[in-house]
Amino acid sequence: MKEFDKDTTAQNTTGNPVTDTAFSSAFDCVILADGDFPTAGIPLTALRNAKKIICCDNAAVSLASHGFTPYAVVGDGDSLPYELQEKLKDRYIHISEQDDNDLTKATRYAISNIKPCGKTLSIAYLGCTGRREDHTLGNISLMARYMNDFGLHPVMLTDYGYFVPATGNTVFNTFARQQVSIFNITCSRLESTGLRWNSYAYKSLWQGTLNEATGYETTFSADGSYLVYLTYKPKSTEPSEDNDAQ
Repeated sequence: MKEFDKDTTAQNTTGNPVTDTAFSSAFDCVILADGDFPTAGIPLTALRNAKKIICCDNAAVSLASHGFTPYAVVGDGDSLPYELQEKLKDRYIHISEQDDNDLTKATRYAISNIKPCGKTLSIAYLGCTGRREDHTLGNISLMARYMNDFGLHPVMLTDYGYFVPATGNTVFNTFARQQVSIFNITCSRLESTGLRWNSYAYKSLWQGTLNEATGYETTFSADGSYLVYLTYKPKSTEPSEDNDAQ
């Protein structure tokens, strides 16, 4: 059974909520999109400890306002102010094609210019949610594409938890009361252990949401790809017997 590298996904083995330090040096680079700038400790820690930060166009404005300097700014220039383009011209990578969005352009740039510390390039994606909902949904769905098509290990960090794409048999180190949602992508079989409600090959996105880890480990056995969302903290209220994850 394949187990995600614990340093890469910052899954913990203690049964405790994920801490800021778990993301201190887990990724080869950070890609910052132009959604809501992170405010929670864990994504901010990943940003502060990033080996390299690549911005999607106008995200460079938010990054600069928080005192960070990007390794590169990638995009088509449709949203980045001209003054900042000039200031960062030695770091600005203009890509005009419209087949991919700026997040994918930044990802392709990372693949071409950053050498992974391990076997697989590991990228943390920040600022991918918030603002326009269509951008949020598109960015989340791209995590699976980056894993399947680009061979990356992508992890999207939000202020509340993180998205990890997976395929086949996987093991996640979890903790009791950690909230877990599973989104089926290509599976006709998707089984689990260590969750309050056993998973299955969901037909709709909502069906795998709002599940809960029961202990230190959650395993999935599947014949395709799926996306897992895990919270940093446990649910604070006791579950009701009448609650249902479906």
